[in-house]
Amino acid sequence: MNKLYYQFPNTWFGDCMPFGHGDEFYLYHQRDTRKPGPFGEPFGWDLATTKDFVHYEDRGVAVPRGTDEEQDQFIFAGSVFEGEGQYHIFYTGYNRDYPALGKPSQVLMHAYSDDLIHWHKTQDTLTFTPQEGYDPDDWRDPWVIRDEENDQYLLILGARLKGPKTRQTGRTVKFTSKDLKNWKFEGDFWAPDLYTMHEMPDLFKMGDWWYHIVTEYSDRSKMVYRMSKSLDGPWIAPEDDAFDGRAYYAGRTFCLNGQRILFGWVATKDEDDDDKNFIWAGTFMAHEVYQREDGTLGVRIPETVWNAFDKEEKVEDFVIDTPAKRSEEVIARDSGDIFKFEADVEFTEGTRAFGVRFYENEENAESYQYMFHVPENRFVFEKCPNWPWPANQNIGLERPIRLEPGKKYNIRMIVDDTVATLYVNGVALNVRAYKRMGESLSLFASEGSLKVTNCSIARGLKK
Repeated sequence: MNKLYYQFPNTWFGDCMPFGHGDEFYLYHQRDTRKPGPFGEPFGWDLATTKDFVHYEDRGVAVPRGTDEEQDQFIFAGSVFEGEGQYHIFYTGYNRDYPALGKPSQVLMHAYSDDLIHWHKTQDTLTFTPQEGYDPDDWRDPWVIRDEENDQYLLILGARLKGPKTRQTGRTVKFTSKDLKNWKFEGDFWAPDLYTMHEMPDLFKMGDWWYHIVTEYSDRSKMVYRMSKSLDGPWIAPEDDAFDGRAYYAGRTFCLNGQRILFGWVATKDEDDDDKNFIWAGTFMAHEVYQREDGTLGVRIPETVWNAFDKEEKVEDFVIDTPAKRSEEVIARDSGDIFKFEADVEFTEGTRAFGVRFYENEENAESYQYMFHVPENRFVFEKCPNWPWPANQNIGLERPIRLEPGKKYNIRMIVDDTVATLYVNGVALNVRAYKRMGESLSLFASEGSLKVTNCSIARGLKK
C-alpha cells in the first residue's frame, strides 16, 4: 500500500473536484470499490482534507448518490466554487439505465452548502441537459469560474457531437449566468476536432495568460492544455502541451494562498500486472503548477511532500565516463518501498543516453528505468531488459524534453510502493511498477559521459 500518496483503504481514487479554504485543501472525489470492477457499484462524492499532501483527514460522504431510479445514480465529476454568498456544486448526474428508457444518461445537477461539509441537492430543473446536436450520453464534468471582465459566471463542460463514437468531435461548450440560476447556452468554447471527447475541463488565469485543460482518451489518453491571452481565444498549443504521461489522468487545479495544485490520479493496471492495460481510478498525487517565463506551464513536487522524507544521505559527486558502451553506478542499496532521490546531471556532446534505474536486482540485472534518449529529446519509462517482449505495457509513458550537452538537469524522483514519479526541469512522468526485482538504485550512461552532482537519497518518511 502507498505510504505517501493518498488512497482511502479498500477503494480506488477517482476524479477529484478540488477546493481550498483558509489553509486547507478539500478533495471531493469518487471512491470506486471495484466490485466487481470500475464503475461496478454506484458512488457519490466523498471528502478528504489536507494542508500538506502528506497528512489527510477523512470527512466521509459529502454528496450521496441517488437511488437506481434517480438521475444521479452515480455522481460523476463537477465543480466546487463560492458565489452569491454560498458554496455551490454543479455536478454530473449519471444513470447507466436511462439510455434504454430513452432518457439522457448524463445531466448537470446542483447542490449548495454553507460549510463545505453538508451539501443540499436542489433537484432544480436546470438548462444543462444536452443541447440539440450533442451526444446525450457524453455531457459531463462542469467547471465554473467568475468571469470578472464580463461580470458573469462562466460554466464550461465536456461534450461531443452526435454521431459515431469514433468521430473526433470532442469539444468544450459554455454557459453564462449573472446569478447562478438563469443560464444561457453560448455554444462551443473550444472545438478543435482533435479528440473523441473532452473530459474534466479546467480554466484558470495566471499572470497575463488564460489556460484551458482537458483530459482526452482517444489520442494519447492524457491531460493536455492550451493557452490564450483572452477567454475568446485563440487557444494556442505550447511545444509540450502536457504535464505528465499516460498514467496521470483527469486532473483539476485549485489555487490557494498563491499555490496552484493539480489534483490528478495515477491509474492502476488491470490485475495489478505490468503487462496489462491501465484501468480507471487509482491513487491521488499532487503536482504543483508553476508558470515559466515564456508563459508555458511546468510542474514540481510540493515542498511539503519533498520534505516529508527522513534524513537525506549524500552521495559523493562522480562521473560515468563510458565512450564505447553503457555503464552504471549504483547509488544505494536497500532502498525499501518508499524513498526519494535527487541529482543534478550534465552529459557531454555525443552521449547517446542516460537514466535512472530503481527496484534493481544487481545479480540478474533486472530493473525499471527512466531512460533519456538524447538524440530523440525525450525520456521513457520501461522495464530493463524489455524481455521477454514486451516486459511492460508502457505505451504513453514518455515525455518530450530538450536535451542539450553541458546543461544541468535537476532530477527528483519519489517512489511510493507501486507508484514512481520523476521530475526533471518542470517535466513530470508518473508510472506504475508492480514487480520489485530488487532494491538497488543506480544511474547509467550510454556511449558518452555523465557528470553527477548534488546526489542524495532518503528512505522512509519522518515519524
